[in-house]
Amino acid sequence: MHFVLGDITKMDTDAIVNAAASDLKPCDGICRAIFRAADTKKLMEACGKIGRGRIGEAVITPSCGLACKYIVHAVGAGWYADGRQADLLFADCYRHALQAAFLYHCKSVAVPLMFSGDFHLPRPKAIRIAGDVIRAFEKTHPGMEIFLVLYNKSIYEMAVKILAQTEENDHGHESVR
Repeated sequence: MHFVLGDITKMDTDAIVNAAASDLKPCDGICRAIFRAADTKKLMEACGKIGRGRIGEAVITPSCGLACKYIVHAVGAGWYADGRQADLLFADCYRHALQAAFLYHCKSVAVPLMFSGDFHLPRPKAIRIAGDVIRAFEKTHPGMEIFLVLYNKSIYEMAVKILAQTEENDHGHESVR
């Protein structure tokens, strides 16, 4: 996994991942940024042809003018603190998004930290879930290059710190949490 501080809409990867609502229409956060950077009309038409996405699933559209080839829309829902069930749902969003990119023969994919803003998933929890799923996916799909794209410096630094700690734990080192 590569950490990137920047704008996911500028990533020149085979696919980028969008944190989408089930109606696949523009919503706040990263979703709105992606719709604004793309040809909004074409992207809305492409999403309209799909209709709706199921929570925890992912659907793919063309990039509609972005540098990438595809946009993978991972459908999430608000976080309501119901523990393990919510964690599994958000993990499914990442897992299904990466699997969809793989099925479209993508060799590189840019993933944002999903659902930690407008969907209210606590940011440290969102970082751990993203890191766990991405690392597990990389182990079974070593040919795919995955970029975790973070849009501001404080979130980037938090992600690097948290995921460095979990990386140490993965290798049997003591946790500093």
